[in-house]
Amino acid sequence: MLLDLDGQGPRHRQVYRALRRAILGGAFPPGSRLPPTRVLAHESGLSRNTILEAFEQLRVEGYLTARTGSGTFVAELLPEATLVVRPDDGRGHRPGDGGSPLPLSTSARRLAELAPRASRLTWSVRRPAAACDFRYGAPSFDDFPMTEWSRIVARRTRRASMRRLSYGPPEGSEELREALSRYLTRSRGVRCDPSRIVITHGTQQAINLVSDVLLDRGDRVAVEEPHYPGFTLPLEARGARLVYVDTDDDGLRVDVLARRAPVRLMCVTPSHQFPGGSLMPLRRRLELLELAERFDAGVLEDDYDSEFRYDGRPVACLQGIDTGGRVLYAGSASKLLFPALRIGWLVIPSNLVDAFVRAKAVADTGTPSLDQLVLADFIAEGHLERHVRRQRVRNARRREVLLDSIDADLGDRAAVHGARAGVHVVLWLPEVAAEHEPAIRRICLDRGVALYSVRSSYRRPPACVGFTVGYASVDESQIRRGVRTLREALVSLDLLR
Repeated sequence: MLLDLDGQGPRHRQVYRALRRAILGGAFPPGSRLPPTRVLAHESGLSRNTILEAFEQLRVEGYLTARTGSGTFVAELLPEATLVVRPDDGRGHRPGDGGSPLPLSTSARRLAELAPRASRLTWSVRRPAAACDFRYGAPSFDDFPMTEWSRIVARRTRRASMRRLSYGPPEGSEELREALSRYLTRSRGVRCDPSRIVITHGTQQAINLVSDVLLDRGDRVAVEEPHYPGFTLPLEARGARLVYVDTDDDGLRVDVLARRAPVRLMCVTPSHQFPGGSLMPLRRRLELLELAERFDAGVLEDDYDSEFRYDGRPVACLQGIDTGGRVLYAGSASKLLFPALRIGWLVIPSNLVDAFVRAKAVADTGTPSLDQLVLADFIAEGHLERHVRRQRVRNARRREVLLDSIDADLGDRAAVHGARAGVHVVLWLPEVAAEHEPAIRRICLDRGVALYSVRSSYRRPPACVGFTVGYASVDESQIRRGVRTLREALVSLDLLR
C-alpha cells in the first residue's frame, strides 16, 4: 500500500492524515484489517516507529482497534458517526443533551419549585438598561472614587509576589480582616477581632455558610415578613422549615415569635428592615437576644445598608450588644462600593470560627486575594469612610428629591415606607389593585423607566401595587422624570385622575 503523504509537517503526522483519509474514504471499511506496520514501513520507505506513532494516534482517537495476536483493525463505529448532530426529538432533548437528564438533588428540585416565587434569581442589570432604573441596592458608580481605587489596584498588582498570587487562607487575608475589624468597630459598633472575621463572596455566601454550619434539614428558621428573598430561597432549598414572623414599625415581632415553637436560627435586618425599612429599637433588640438564649438559637444579622441613615447617627448593630455569642453579623461591599467586587464578611462568635473556616475552605478554598488586598488598602487609607460620608450627603439629597416628587405627582394616592435610612423606599399605591402592576411596569419600561415589584418579598402577595424604589444610583433629574412617568402610566390606565 502506498501512502499519499501531503508533505506538511512531521512524517508521523503525514502518515496519520493519509491513513485517516483512506479510512474515511472507504479504502479501509469498518472492521477491515490494516496491513502490518512492518509492511507499511517497507512499502513507504519510512521507519517502523513513524508508522507506529501514526497507528497509536488513530487508535487513541477511535479509528483503530488492536487485537492481540490478530493485528490492527478499523473500528466498527468511527468517531465521526458519534459526532453527528441530532435534531430535537420533540421531547425537549436538544443536541448534546444525550438521553435522559441526570437526576437532580432534593435541594435543586426544591429550588426549581421556589424560583417562580422570586422576581429574579440574579441581580444583573438588564440589557439594554433603562435610562431611569430604580433598581434596589445599586450604588452610584459615577460617585465612586475610581482614581484612588485604580491607583491601589495598580500598586498591588505591581508588587504582587508568588505568595500573593497563590491560594490565600480560606478565612481571608490578614490585612483585610484587620482593616475591617477597625472599620466595623468605628462605624457599626461591632465587637470583634480579626480572628473572628471570615471573608465571603458577598452576603449571599455568608447566608449559605450559616445554613451549612448551623442547620440540618427540617430545622426551623425564623424570618421576617415581609422578608429578603436572599434569606428564604437558600434556606428552603436546603430543607429548612421557615417560620414567617410579622414585622411592625419596630421590626420583627419578638412577642409573636416567643409564642411559637423554638427555632434554630433567626434571620433579621434590625437596622433597616428589608424591605419595609423599620428600625428595631434597643428594647426589642434585647428581647430578641433573650429569646435567642431561651431557644438556644443563633441570630443572623444582615447589616446591608445601615451606614446610610438620614435622621440622626447610624444605629449600632445588634452584634455589638450581644453578650451570649448568639449573633452572626453579615455585611458586604456591594452597596458601599460596587457589587462586582463580590466581597462580604461574616463576624462569628469565637467558638464557631473553626467550623466556619472549614466550611469556607470546602466551599471554594477562599475569596480572590488581590481584590481583598486592594480593599484592605482602600479602608486603611481612609477612602472608604470618606466615600461613605460623601454618599450619605448625596443619597440624602436624592431621597429628598424622590419624596418631594412623589408628593407632588402622586399626593395622598401614594404611601412611602422606609425613608429614614438605606438606599431604597417602598412606594405603595393603596388604591390600585395588584392586578394592574404588570401593565404599569410595562408602560413605564417602554418609556425608559424601570420599576421593581415588592411582591417577591411577601409570602402572601399584597392586594395593592407596591414598588421597591432604589434611588442611590439615579440622578435627581431622572428621579423626577421617573416619578412623573409613573403618574402618566397610572393616568393612561385610568387609575389616577
